[in-house]
Amino acid sequence: MKPALIIIDVQRGLFDASPHPADADAVIARINKLSWNARNADIPVIFVQHEKSGSTLQFGSTGWELEQHLHVESTDHKIRKTTPDSFQDTKLGELLSKLKVSRVIVCGYATEFCVDTTIRRAASLGYEVIIAADAHTTHDKSHMSGDKIRQHHNATLPEITSFGPKIRAVKSEEIDFIA
Repeated sequence: MKPALIIIDVQRGLFDASPHPADADAVIARINKLSWNARNADIPVIFVQHEKSGSTLQFGSTGWELEQHLHVESTDHKIRKTTPDSFQDTKLGELLSKLKVSRVIVCGYATEFCVDTTIRRAASLGYEVIIAADAHTTHDKSHMSGDKIRQHHNATLPEITSFGPKIRAVKSEEIDFIA
């Protein structure tokens, strides 16, 4: 099973503003370690960037750029999106097919929106999914902290079995790109 690492919406407009997403610095460090491990195993690294006209995430703006502490290589792939679903109206599915990917490792921002939606869509399309359990984040909400939202999704997404392919939540240090 060939995997790919998908890093969703870790962009300046979402991470630079105060308050920062929960555990932001540690999440970025874990994403950098995951991407380093993936590249060393010759696994594709795919950055997905959300865009919305007239907002801090307007295409080409500073806020749309990838977060400044992310390690990005020229061999990495980039996908632009306009919905929480990284597959909808994008070239992600086509890219994964071209790369012969059957398993995706997902991390990034925002746990309850783009990360969740992309994971569900990937599973519905037949991909085995690993959510990097400590490498996704969101902002605190009035009803729940960002950390609790992450814990909730790590617990509930693997309970979805109706798609067929497994969804697993695995700590980033335990993700093996070679297996």
